[in-house]
Amino acid sequence: MSVRDVEATLSDVLGAEAALSKSTVSRVCQAIKDEFDTWETRDLGEASLEYLFLDGSHFRMRDGARAAPVLAAWEITSEGRPALVGLDSAASESTDAWQGFLDGLVTRGLRAPLLMVSDAAPGLISGVEVVFPSSLRQRCAIHRCRNVLAKGPVEHQAEVKVAYWAIFDPTGEVPGEKSIAVARKRAVKFSATFGRRFPSAVTCFDEDLTSLFSYLRFPTEHHKRIRHSNFIERTFDETRRRVKVIGRLLAGAVVPVAGVGGAGPGQPGMARGDTTPVSVRHLQELRRQLPDRETEKPATAKSTKAVTAAA
Repeated sequence: MSVRDVEATLSDVLGAEAALSKSTVSRVCQAIKDEFDTWETRDLGEASLEYLFLDGSHFRMRDGARAAPVLAAWEITSEGRPALVGLDSAASESTDAWQGFLDGLVTRGLRAPLLMVSDAAPGLISGVEVVFPSSLRQRCAIHRCRNVLAKGPVEHQAEVKVAYWAIFDPTGEVPGEKSIAVARKRAVKFSATFGRRFPSAVTCFDEDLTSLFSYLRFPTEHHKRIRHSNFIERTFDETRRRVKVIGRLLAGAVVPVAGVGGAGPGQPGMARGDTTPVSVRHLQELRRQLPDRETEKPATAKSTKAVTAAA
């Protein structure tokens, strides 16, 4: 933005009587840039990362320009603490863009998550499979619900939606294979019930079904938090709302403020009582299994998917 753009933006927010000099505008911009640069280059090696949430959203960086994606990564630690890990603009949401973004986080010390949660964006998934081939992947259950409903008639969406979410009811089993088996039986019933009536919806539902139930390997009290990435969407929505009011001057500063530390509208951290000694031990046991899975690193994207499915 030019100095004149900044002056106009602040005038819109603060009123014409709050006009600032060019030097003051320059100091404001430099202070924001310095603060963001410090945050963007901080060491990520100390956090006990377990869950990593990834998403991208498009923002218009300047008037007349096409909207460009902003890539974001959130973490939740073993203690249930949330933090915005990384934020960066990109030309697209391609595999190269996501791989470069994640490689940058790893270079700064980010360890492989036990579980990566995201939507089904192809570039995002491919990038994750390259950078974190040993991590389990959870497909966002909310995104998948929207995809399934979009494939069926509007007048029947309520019926399908109720049946879909019934699949994710508590299984009554301890986390692991038995719990996943219960969910799979429910999924088979769902597909049989709607297969003839809404074949496109069921085909969409059955695709990459394994990743829809990865969360069932983790502590039961965490399930409602880690089976979707919706809180990132809410944070992006809040950022977009504020940018419309404030203008793009503060776009880089608003995203961290909107939900960092669980204080914002996203509330991404675990609820009080969800992180117990039992759940921590459960995560530690899954972490001990991670090196064994790392020895199975595939050489191609195709074999990566096979390893993830087997897990």
